[in-house]
Amino acid sequence: MRQQHRLFPVPAPQLRQRGLTFVGLLVVGILVALAALVAAQVFPTYVEYLAVQKASVKASQGSTVAEVRSLFDKAAAIDNITSVKGADINVTKAGNAVVVSFAYTKEIHLAGPAWLVMKYEGSSR
Repeated sequence: MRQQHRLFPVPAPQLRQRGLTFVGLLVVGILVALAALVAAQVFPTYVEYLAVQKASVKASQGSTVAEVRSLFDKAAAIDNITSVKGADINVTKAGNAVVVSFAYTKEIHLAGPAWLVMKYEGSSR
């Protein structure tokens, strides 16, 4: 049998600890910060897409192509839309309804040669 010395007691068996180390916490924090940075750059482009969608619905109330483009440009000026102009939209008819469609891309520079390309398209239908 083993004797314990008073100055150096034998430690009790320790349970295996679980959790995140400091280095692991730093890695997770950096990844969350990078994801938040990308999301902060993507969010305004999505808001602009919603504004373009709303403007195309408003513009589809016009009866001629010139009127539709003019209505779109007016709505774009109000909502501060810079990606799509009235000349960029496609105006067609489906039955008696005017259909306004659009498609455009937004490029977001990430770092060095890395770019995030967002492709948006939609119509008033």
